[in-house]
Amino acid sequence: MFSAADSLTHESSLAVTGTVRQDSRAPSGFELDVSDLKVYQEVSKEEPFPITPKEHGIDFLMDQRHLWIRSTRQHAILKIRHEIIKAVRDFFDNDGFTLCDTPILTPAACEGTTTLFEVKYFDEQAFLTQSGQLYNEATAAALGKVYCFGPTFRAEKSKTRRHLTEFWMVEPEVAFATVEDTMDLAERMITFIVQRVLERRSSELKSLERDLTKLEKISTPFPRISYDDAVKILQNNGSEIQWGGDFGGGDETIISQQFEKPVMIHRYPSAIKAFYMEPDPIRPEVALCVDVLAPEGYGEIVGGGQRAASHDLLVERLKEHGLPREVFQWYLDLRKFGSVPHAGFGMGIERAVTWICGLEHVRETIPFPRMLYRLTP
Repeated sequence: MFSAADSLTHESSLAVTGTVRQDSRAPSGFELDVSDLKVYQEVSKEEPFPITPKEHGIDFLMDQRHLWIRSTRQHAILKIRHEIIKAVRDFFDNDGFTLCDTPILTPAACEGTTTLFEVKYFDEQAFLTQSGQLYNEATAAALGKVYCFGPTFRAEKSKTRRHLTEFWMVEPEVAFATVEDTMDLAERMITFIVQRVLERRSSELKSLERDLTKLEKISTPFPRISYDDAVKILQNNGSEIQWGGDFGGGDETIISQQFEKPVMIHRYPSAIKAFYMEPDPIRPEVALCVDVLAPEGYGEIVGGGQRAASHDLLVERLKEHGLPREVFQWYLDLRKFGSVPHAGFGMGIERAVTWICGLEHVRETIPFPRMLYRLTP
């Protein structure tokens, strides 16, 4: 039996039978007195397991992703991802939200026409969803507090450490809510998630050499600053950005590094936000919106705000954005038949995993990432 074990090749599959006994000298604190060994499949010596203990390049590891996920590091990341997803569901379920699934195939853009994946839908044109938010607004009008959780697709030609073309997003929507309510909800959710992961997955975090003290500082309330103040922070740190410009990844890093907790930036210029955002009644040039930036330079993890409640305003915004009114007619109907103030946000799971795990790149946060120039395995 032991001679058979000595000849086994790396990643051969087997079952070991024996008696478990406690032993403080063992790395795990336990030893196994083996009584039987059964080999299911032995990897060929002529074609050995391709991932060895030596250093491999990231492109090679991504080509071997179906095998790389067996590593201790990937185990830890995917276990933490699972815990984050479970915490998200528990948070909203315990808070009286109803899960409402939204379509993956949609007839129109939600976040912008330049990032759509187009697909043939019989004799019509359809697109892979960018967000479930518009449909959430319909279900929130019916049920009050709803959320959706599913895959999202963005055809962004961005080859950065923060971007995937397919990712998972949780999106709550609440009737009779304001942008301030949205900020309250987001910080409660994020705090709940971090505390759950610390409670249940500390060993996995330690195996990733994550600094737990940084996560232990995450508690409510989060700092809240206006877009105006964020621009001043950037200018004071040498940026040439002017009021009205959108923040890039580098800008978000500079801002978030000023805080130990996630920072909420609210009231961006309406011109750089989506067509459905409600303008501030005091300053119509800014929208009642919010982005949440994770600390340590990880950038935006949450984006949301208060939705435009006026039918006529939405019609005007659709024209400004060059969007076809006919495919949004059902969405406009929500403002004709009992419209109320409502608000919500979206959080990308992969970006949350990247931050909580302390990873350098988003590609390790999902079993099989889809990125620019990466469609396999």
